[in-house]
Amino acid sequence: MSTYKGHRNAKRRASGRNTAVGREKGKSRRKAAAFPGNTYIKWGTMILAVLTLVLAVRGFAVHGSKYVSVDASEPDIDVQLLDINPYSRPGIESSGITGIVIHYTANPGSTAQENRDYFNGLQYSQETSASSNFVVGLEGEIIQCVPTWEVAYASNDRNYDTVSIEVCHPDESGKFTDKTYRSLVQLTAWLCVKFDLTADDVIRHYDVTGKNCPKYFVEHEDAWADFKENVSLAITSEN
Repeated sequence: MSTYKGHRNAKRRASGRNTAVGREKGKSRRKAAAFPGNTYIKWGTMILAVLTLVLAVRGFAVHGSKYVSVDASEPDIDVQLLDINPYSRPGIESSGITGIVIHYTANPGSTAQENRDYFNGLQYSQETSASSNFVVGLEGEIIQCVPTWEVAYASNDRNYDTVSIEVCHPDESGKFTDKTYRSLVQLTAWLCVKFDLTADDVIRHYDVTGKNCPKYFVEHEDAWADFKENVSLAITSEN
């Protein structure tokens, strides 16, 4: 009798152990199903790598990445020529365009319209002589202030043989918004094609006078090199 009871108790213990093991296995399976961490991490890593590669190859970048996808076609330009006056539009014909000069407004948050109106108002305030052929705004808008065949007061001794582009920026860093940057690349490339120039003929105000203008492109030579490369690519795409 004792042998039978012992055998029966042993079976019960074994059955209990099997039941416990079964429960643990069930929990493990449910946990694995609920948190398939390694599998998700691997797939997530693969997807991220593919997306990164696609963005890098296609080059649909914005300012802050290396390349932008624009061409050298004529951009939308709002022509608002300044009044002819001694302080911002003298009406003097240029001697032939041999370069494009990039500037920044040094007035964070100001718009293209505000800068254009400031130039035009100098005929009344007479506080200084200043202007630019074009102004590129915070939203990428482009205003033409002075014809490309006329002198603008922007680049010192290069006023007579260059076209000047004044560029708006949102903050003290001088870095341009994505929309501003794209418009600047397209406008610069279009002007290069128009005057039979290359990206090597695009310079900064800094390269003429040593002034910290345009600030971001002076303080970040890599960004300036990228900008010129973008202009070159845009010119090539047009030819």
